[in-house]
Amino acid sequence: MSARSRFRPLVAIVCLSAAGGETAATVVPFTEDFVADSANWRETTGTAGLDWVPAGGPDGSSYASATFNFLNSISDDPAVLFRGHDAFDSSNDAFVGNWIADGVSQFSFFIRHDASVPLGVFVRFASSGNFPGAAGVEFVPVPANAWTEITIGIEPTNPQFVTFEGSDFATVFSSIGNLQIGVFVPAALAGVDQSFTFDVDQVAIVPNPPVAALLALSGLLLGKHRRRRRPEPSATGQQPTARPRASSAHM
Repeated sequence: MSARSRFRPLVAIVCLSAAGGETAATVVPFTEDFVADSANWRETTGTAGLDWVPAGGPDGSSYASATFNFLNSISDDPAVLFRGHDAFDSSNDAFVGNWIADGVSQFSFFIRHDASVPLGVFVRFASSGNFPGAAGVEFVPVPANAWTEITIGIEPTNPQFVTFEGSDFATVFSSIGNLQIGVFVPAALAGVDQSFTFDVDQVAIVPNPPVAALLALSGLLLGKHRRRRRPEPSATGQQPTARPRASSAHM
């Protein structure tokens, strides 16, 4: 089954309606490290927060986690595992906004699972109303029991985008409110009554190269400006003394 046809049932599975709209600018760059808690990210149904684990992530630090049972799943269907939604205030809405205008060029995250077979991974990007959306897939199945980084370039020609749900790149990415990370149900586990653990960490967006260069340049100029404001030493090597302020009696 092709990646595109796999997403035919996606709307019925992942489109939990959400009120509201994108009002704040996206925070770019931004990385959700789940430092203190699950940052209001939720599990497959959207009713409960992810579990928070204080250590053991890709860099040894904290991460978020959930379990999923394939009992009621059909082979090749997409199963959402992690939801970062505007309505939940996930990551303090750092991912909410116009990704095109705000210069987002890449979305990435680390994922780990303990299923008995490698799993295909996808990400769905949608508005706060959850439709339309864009589905991006990782074509290489993710092996079990190892942190794997998934990267999706945010550009209209990226072949990882297998559907825009009847819309187009510009429409979807000019109004991002919801993120949904999941896997395709493997035939070996479809209908099997067994729960597996799925972990996620370092969910990130980065700016496109021109924006990144501008940010670096602004930081460099700010540093130079601060250095120039430091007092220059006198010819004797001593710092110049400040001139006394006039007394209020003489003003």
